[in-house]
Amino acid sequence: MSDAIAVVAGTDDHGIADAIDAEGFDVTSVDVANRPALEDAGIVDASVYVLTEVEQATSISVAKDLNPALKVVVYADGSLPDFARGQADLMLDPELFEPADVAAELDA
Repeated sequence: MSDAIAVVAGTDDHGIADAIDAEGFDVTSVDVANRPALEDAGIVDASVYVLTEVEQATSISVAKDLNPALKVVVYADGSLPDFARGQADLMLDPELFEPADVAAELDA
């Protein structure tokens, strides 16, 4: 997928950013997903936001505020808090889904 932008936020212990990059996305990673970091990462122009730490779930509403059309994927261990569940398009456990399989589905 050319010209598609993805922002990956949080610790990437499972290699999801590399897998998304291999699918042709322009990937930017941020450790802390606050508003300035998301803006600097290009969230306004991104098509996909991947969150790898449920502890940063508040960033989902920030990202959606900056880009309402954004597809939000939570690829993390643990449960997403109730307040953020309605804003996530996909919630996937890295123990059950390989990064390459997740990345291949992002442009489907």
